Amino acid sequence: MSTPTPFSAGTGAAHTPLPVGACDCHIHVYDASVPAVVGASLHPPAASIADYRHVQQRMGTRRAVVVTPSTYGLNNQPMLAGLAQLGEDGRGVAVLTGDENIDELRALHALGVRGARINLSLGVQHQLSDINKVAECIAPLGWHLQLLMPLDTLAPLASLLRSLPVDVVFDHFGRIPPNLGEQHPAHELLLALLHERRAWVKLSGGYLVSPTGSSDDPDLQPLARSFINAASDRVIWGSDWPHATASAGRQPMPNDAAQVDALARWVGDAQALQHILVTNPEQLYGFTQ
Repeated sequence: MSTPTPFSAGTGAAHTPLPVGACDCHIHVYDASVPAVVGASLHPPAASIADYRHVQQRMGTRRAVVVTPSTYGLNNQPMLAGLAQLGEDGRGVAVLTGDENIDELRALHALGVRGARINLSLGVQHQLSDINKVAECIAPLGWHLQLLMPLDTLAPLASLLRSLPVDVVFDHFGRIPPNLGEQHPAHELLLALLHERRAWVKLSGGYLVSPTGSSDDPDLQPLARSFINAASDRVIWGSDWPHATASAGRQPMPNDAAQVDALARWVGDAQALQHILVTNPEQLYGFTQ
């Protein structure tokens, strides 16, 4: 493949053959007709599922999880539009207030939503006090709570996180830079929650946590391995396409095919890759064969 793909460096396919049903567990959809929420720090160009299909071909994935980005605040419509285009191969993670009633949640569930995100790093909609509120709201449907926050905010929350009635998914390596790794108590907390079967970790956006701004940073491997060794059946992966921070000039645009090959190096064997890309997403998001 020699034609450039939208919002992805390079043109070639991944060298790693992926298992059937492989899932990219973290992408976003952006629609130029939808206004950004007041206070949003990222205003990326439009990026559609039609654009993403070209990236999928390079990576070799089939399924995808669309996450409402911080740009849109509580507006889940771009995410839901993306889900409609993905069909049975798509699942969604919404942004909620915690005041939604059961009928509203069931309607989202029918459309493919399986989780709610609280972003305390870039988001402008939530505070720490919302974590328990949103968790209680979504618990009857068996959804998970996806969290992103600064390390110093996360580290003191052990008691709160252990008390939640839902599983917690930490995206973007838990926001832990590889140069900190075992030095930060937030890393120790994530490993403990993995061992206790209370949490999942998403190996997504490695370039976001790398001091070099690169998803090929070799120092990401020991960090990824720490999570895989703790509980390989609670680890998933995502590309973070279309890389809004790269469009904003904060990092170079990642090569998504190379991200797949980096994951294969981190994982080390085909069986573990099958779990991270297929079996684990099927369990967490309810994909069917």
